[in-house]
Amino acid sequence: MRERRWETTAPLSFGQALAVTDRLAALGLKPVSPASDVICYVEEWTVGSPDDFDELDPWATEDVTLVHVRERWRGDFFLLSGAYHTVYQRHQDLGTYCSISHPWRIREILQLHDQRAMFWIGFRHAHSFIRVRLQTQAVITPGETRGNADRTRWLDERRAAFLEAITVLDLPIETHVEKHAVVLRSSNASVPFFCSWPDAFGPCQFEYNTSDAFEFLVPASKLAETFHPEPVGVRAYLTGFSEAALAEFQEVEPEARLAYRCSVHCPLDDLPEVQNAIRPHGLLYATLCEFQTQAVLPDAEDASAIIGIVGINGQFKIETRLNHAPLHEEAMAPWLERLIGHPVAYAPLPAFV
Repeated sequence: MRERRWETTAPLSFGQALAVTDRLAALGLKPVSPASDVICYVEEWTVGSPDDFDELDPWATEDVTLVHVRERWRGDFFLLSGAYHTVYQRHQDLGTYCSISHPWRIREILQLHDQRAMFWIGFRHAHSFIRVRLQTQAVITPGETRGNADRTRWLDERRAAFLEAITVLDLPIETHVEKHAVVLRSSNASVPFFCSWPDAFGPCQFEYNTSDAFEFLVPASKLAETFHPEPVGVRAYLTGFSEAALAEFQEVEPEARLAYRCSVHCPLDDLPEVQNAIRPHGLLYATLCEFQTQAVLPDAEDASAIIGIVGINGQFKIETRLNHAPLHEEAMAPWLERLIGHPVAYAPLPAFV
């Protein structure tokens, strides 16, 4: 998890973005060259139909997921998730995956966590799952000391928020605080259970699995009810399905906006062509350089950094992600501006897309 993120404030041409790699190489770092093969991540590519994915035929792709996007949706989540599950059962296979997201509201008044949280109900071959994620007002990653004065409070809030979801879902999960982290344990050892990022003051989630494909349909609808009566953003994620299956999924609610996400394998120099294929709304990202910050800040605390290129609608930006800030907060933007050669601003990514 690299949660600390900065982004250039003005759009760049592709040539200007590539010039950043020359600047990094001059500092002794090892950025990718323009001819190097990279993995380009495509997100939020709105399409008219699933057939539009053919625009990426010139390149190898993987992890292709079609997303059904509904904004300001008002409906019965039980009926919606049940309809997706019905279609999923007709087309499920080892490589297929379907999940549906919906926000839920934490009723307890919190100071350090967002009241709005998110959950996903999902179906994979031979099992289903419920995933619950929290988000905080700020992100403090493991190893950072800022925010230590509030650590006890955010641990108590996180435990209370998770317990609220666990109670609504009626899951056999216990909550504890151990070694300055919230610990969740399932009393049912026969099913897979995961808890991610418990030691980071930022996004944190758990995922509970079951072999009963119907088990979470009713509990998930109860969690969705905590957001009633506000309109919500709901997304369904479909991976590994045939064109016929995708057409059947589209009949669940035909007015949903269709968007693709995937990975594209291509030379770095091809990014403008990939971007042109996914215009105007599609967003792409590729890594330009990874390094330890002590390579350029020998007297500062070490951190892992990734510098990447972001593109949308013919324009590019440079982003920097770090697992924590190696300098004081007020020194980070000036240092990154000297490193990259362009003005930057702190720009955390949205938690739930």
